[in-house]
Amino acid sequence: CILLICVSVLVLVGFLVGPASGGNILVFPGEFSHWLNMKSLVEELHRRNHSISIIVPTGHLTQFFFSCQVPFTSSDYKSFLEEFMHFSMYESAGASLWTKVSVGFSWLRRSLVMQKQTCNGLVRNAALMSRLRDAKFDLVLWDPMSHCGEVVAQLLQLPLVASLRFTFGAVIERHCGHAHLPPSYVPSSPLPYSDVMTFGERTTSLLINLLSSTLSVLFWRISLDGFYSDILGQSTTVCETIGRTDLWLIRTYWDIESPRPLPPNFRYVGGLHCKPANPLPKDLEEFVTSADSGVVVVTFGSMVNNLTTERAEVIATALAQIPQKVIWRYSGPTPRSLGPNTKLLHWIPQNDLLGASSQVEQRT
Repeated sequence: CILLICVSVLVLVGFLVGPASGGNILVFPGEFSHWLNMKSLVEELHRRNHSISIIVPTGHLTQFFFSCQVPFTSSDYKSFLEEFMHFSMYESAGASLWTKVSVGFSWLRRSLVMQKQTCNGLVRNAALMSRLRDAKFDLVLWDPMSHCGEVVAQLLQLPLVASLRFTFGAVIERHCGHAHLPPSYVPSSPLPYSDVMTFGERTTSLLINLLSSTLSVLFWRISLDGFYSDILGQSTTVCETIGRTDLWLIRTYWDIESPRPLPPNFRYVGGLHCKPANPLPKDLEEFVTSADSGVVVVTFGSMVNNLTTERAEVIATALAQIPQKVIWRYSGPTPRSLGPNTKLLHWIPQNDLLGASSQVEQRT
């Protein structure tokens, strides 16, 4: 199902207001932390009096209002993500190379099916596409984690703005965005190297660069180039379509990235989601201020909701041995080995916590 929100308000609240005097923007958001970053952009655009419309599948875990059918549900999508995360966290370390490759290709195949179902459910829905054309949008804002934003932008002949952190091996940035990133001094993402690499690190960076390029281009050619050509009604490729992006908003800071040449339409926009800290809840404030040795914040990202009991016990045991107090974002059963220095929270007001105290150190 595709959800279409056409409102002149902060879409997260959902109250209708009068017509805006700004632009009319169509948004294709991502999931999890991707949505948190996109949300900041949407909020600021709304504050500046622009009209915002958001499209997501009903399989999307962040739900909105209007819908039309595609053949997968939010439960299907959640199960798909949880299976991949479980393998990555608990099974991949001891798995054979063949198993890793097999699971990887299975995940890609299922992801591809959902991508095509989403695009077909949107582009081949004549009524919905007519509504989009009639809305007279000025711009498409798109997270590459979502599907079909680049296709709709081309069909509606609209400028396209992409918001992303990075892709594996920077494949999309290099091949589609035309960013020249020499692997000899720009470590291939997500390698943790600086621009000063040893010969072995440069070799690793080069191999990831070549492997990610070869596999991605081959995958696109076999699986998606023909689909894009069919759905757009002209001969094209994935990269040619994505390469029409007018502006790339890169969610990081230039001063923590290794030096690299970038095209003029690439802009670093790290920290858009950061805001002045609000006061902490009383119990959390007391916990933080009573920490003589400081506080450590432990999170595992927005996609990891639960750990296995065994893994949680190991982490709890380790955290109990450090002198700092610990705030741990965790939604599973309380570990038996939880130390008195550790506070469990289902959700952490991370911005407020990190901004409220110089004692806090974050661990992700």
